[in-house]
Amino acid sequence: MKKMTIIERLAALRALMKKEGLSAYIVPGTDPHASEYMAPHWAEMSWITGFLGETGTAVITTDRALLWTDSRYYLQAEAELQGTTVELMRESDVDCPSITDWLIRAPRTVATCRDGIPCRLSREPITIGVNPEMYSVNGYRKLREELEDGGLSLRSLDLIGPIWTEGRPEIPMNKLLPYDEQYAGESVAQKLQRVREALAERRADACVIAELDEIGWLLNVRGTDVDYTPCVIAYVVVEKAACNLFIDHRKLDDAARAYLSKIGVTIHEYGDVFAYLRTIASEGVLYDGNRVNEALYEAINPAVTRRVNATPSPVQVMMSVKNATEIAGEREAMKVDGVALTRFFRWLETEALRTPQTEITLAEKLTDFRSQGKNYTDDSFCTIAGWKGNGAIVHYHATPDNCARIEGDGVLLLDSGGQYLDGTTDITRTVWIGSEQPIPEAVKRDYTLVLKGHIALAQVRFPKGTRGNQLDVLAHQYMWHEGITYGHGTGHGVGHYMGCHEGPANIRTDNNTNPIREGNVFSDEPGIYRTGEYGIRIENLVVTIPATGLSSRTTGEQYYEFETITLCYYDTRLIEMSMLTEQERAWLNAYHQKVYNEVAPRLNAEEAAWLKEKCKAI
Repeated sequence: MKKMTIIERLAALRALMKKEGLSAYIVPGTDPHASEYMAPHWAEMSWITGFLGETGTAVITTDRALLWTDSRYYLQAEAELQGTTVELMRESDVDCPSITDWLIRAPRTVATCRDGIPCRLSREPITIGVNPEMYSVNGYRKLREELEDGGLSLRSLDLIGPIWTEGRPEIPMNKLLPYDEQYAGESVAQKLQRVREALAERRADACVIAELDEIGWLLNVRGTDVDYTPCVIAYVVVEKAACNLFIDHRKLDDAARAYLSKIGVTIHEYGDVFAYLRTIASEGVLYDGNRVNEALYEAINPAVTRRVNATPSPVQVMMSVKNATEIAGEREAMKVDGVALTRFFRWLETEALRTPQTEITLAEKLTDFRSQGKNYTDDSFCTIAGWKGNGAIVHYHATPDNCARIEGDGVLLLDSGGQYLDGTTDITRTVWIGSEQPIPEAVKRDYTLVLKGHIALAQVRFPKGTRGNQLDVLAHQYMWHEGITYGHGTGHGVGHYMGCHEGPANIRTDNNTNPIREGNVFSDEPGIYRTGEYGIRIENLVVTIPATGLSSRTTGEQYYEFETITLCYYDTRLIEMSMLTEQERAWLNAYHQKVYNEVAPRLNAEEAAWLKEKCKAI
């Protein structure tokens, strides 16, 4: 069968839109599980437009097709949309309207009025369609309210499924893998008990879980359905006396079935979750409006009058608070990761440039070093290796057709991480490659400003209840003093052998009301980006622990501090030493001593000697 072109796909969609009486159909680049990395089965936005970028939303009307995406993807979108009739909407530009604004202001159908004079039918009903599985409950409500404010209505229906019948990838059928309690640190029974207690506090006796990380944490299971994140695709409904798993049965072997039976989980087919929710007899149902999709919400039995929108869900909060076993596993994973990083950077400095290297070959070599470590299963995200000006592109991704060769003198930004059975790592180091005489003063000054902010956040102490936005200024302060800033967050939560990005708390300028909790793991990653020149970012992971050594005259509050758990040296050649305080020098020297003490015993003599030189006191 001949593959449909984008133009033919658009025509097929418009035919269905006409049949359903729709004026426009919105296709977001999302999936039903609020995933950061989604399976190709749900790449509906890419299928209907031809655009393969990670972020975008398509709007199809009766006579136009438009794609909204941000500035990271402008060049890619321009190339991939050629010949498709899909128009690019540059959403990062200040004059670009939002999707709802554009739909509200879009010309209506024109008819002929009296005396043959055309007029606009401003009172005609205008209905916009979306697939409710691709929108969170909160996202759907926001869209509906904005459209209704402009006189438009929103309708739930799937129009891509009926026409994407040729070549649509199947939902991944990889196996569900039980996750040993020796790594999880808590039994499923204990977790379910805590969840049910949280439900009772909110006067609900059931909850719907769609987010894959939460399902993996709750049931102590993992999988390989999602790139870089060890998840299995499923839904879960927890009730007072039952825990129901909705999953394709082909994903369950005998060992998985035995495990699920042992922990008291009832197995249903993946697609049966909607029918189950229609018959659920619970008096109150809890859901996370940011993570549960609208289709699930619409399927809940109408007799359930108490629907609790808990954002974040109690499961997400519990998952973010790492227990002692998980924290011990993270520390061990950091040691294994530290060995791989030491070997990689030693190779980069002493051997790599004897043969031609590119950003991609460096990333591949780092993965190779990591893969030799105990309990390694995968990278935790696609490595960002940015040479010179590419390092200034915050979410840069090298491809075989767009990849810099490492040659000459310059700055390399390397953001990478690993998935280990006992932990997840994420680290960024910026290093100098080439002649050291001299390293430009501007580079050293920028690096040191970033380092000072990085250290300031690492050293902070704060009372219980503090939010991330209250700490964010610590990482920005030295740059702001110089009129410099960066647009990304300073710190994101990190999962335990799970998603590299985790909520609910974070560290950024946005006002996230979720407080930092003991046991939360965050990144600490300020940066400076000089377009066309270089990018500098320094990132460690930290874990929130009770503060020690407080004054005897405290006012009684519980205080926390961060323990840095990443183990990799900084490129001290890039530091302008005169800009550091004595306290910052002391912190840096203590950190380097810790790196050497923890990593060196796992290296051979030559590697340890090389690391000792990198970690020498300044």
